[in-house]
Amino acid sequence: MASANLRQVVLTCSGHTRPVVDLCFARKQTGECLLISACKDGKPMLRDGVTGDWIGTFEGHKGAVWSVNMDSSATLAATGSADFSAKIWDLSTGDEKLSLPHKHIVRAVELSPDSSQLTTGSADKIIRRFDLEAGAEQEAFTFSGHQGAVKYVRLLADGKRLLSVGDDRSIRVWDFISGVCIHTLQLPEIPQSLELSSNGDLFVITMDKKVTFWSTDDYSMVKEFTLPCKMYAASLHSAREFFVCGGDDFKMYKMDFETGEEVESFKGHFGPVHCCAFSSDGELYASGSEDGTVRLWQTIVGKTYGLWKYVDANGSETTKTEV
Repeated sequence: MASANLRQVVLTCSGHTRPVVDLCFARKQTGECLLISACKDGKPMLRDGVTGDWIGTFEGHKGAVWSVNMDSSATLAATGSADFSAKIWDLSTGDEKLSLPHKHIVRAVELSPDSSQLTTGSADKIIRRFDLEAGAEQEAFTFSGHQGAVKYVRLLADGKRLLSVGDDRSIRVWDFISGVCIHTLQLPEIPQSLELSSNGDLFVITMDKKVTFWSTDDYSMVKEFTLPCKMYAASLHSAREFFVCGGDDFKMYKMDFETGEEVESFKGHFGPVHCCAFSSDGELYASGSEDGTVRLWQTIVGKTYGLWKYVDANGSETTKTEV
């Protein structure tokens, strides 16, 4: 059966009771793909990144969890919460390793690749860098400059610069060691998301109906595309042929990266899409929504990848195990 005649049946991952607001994929050294989701129900969940099967729930936060992150080897996870704390978790056991108190809601968390440091962004407008080897006793190093809540932080590939996005409509670039702000971009709208490309040369920002792509070298805008509705999340595929995005109209869009033309779109969610991300191998992408679900979508319909269901032109369901 030709893949052109197939339409995928999205994998729906239930379990959360409130909106899903952040997602992160990582691959263990053994090859296993993991997916972690942040939710306003305060209970981040770990899943198999291919099948969506539930692995475990991290219990401990007493407020909405706004942000999740895993280190490069999927050994540790970090979460940021409305309970004024960031927590570090052991992914093999699910145990809480460390709880780091803050003075306000923690909106963003980012683990360094070697798991030695955690960077957080807070509603008190402060960015904090914690030395995880020193534990919770050592006072955090702070970055000050934003005039609004810090919603996203991302360490650039060189390990020397940090990107941050705030409600003050700014993107700031920081020297990660000294904490000095080395560049500021003022935007016309409040940025709704921040993602780094897989090779680190671009960062992706959504604002209003636009998905924008920027150089991490000189911080200039490389591309800008306008979508049919307000966008809250976007993710660029590693091959640079397309990107996916979602927002107010409940759809996931797959867009040509060169032309900005719609390749395809899927309406599976029953609420606005708040977050999306590609798996590390690029074979699938996940989306999280106001409807409380995580959904997994296959990047290329009909390609062999696990056990995936499709609907053919006649509406009959089939399981594709070979191309």
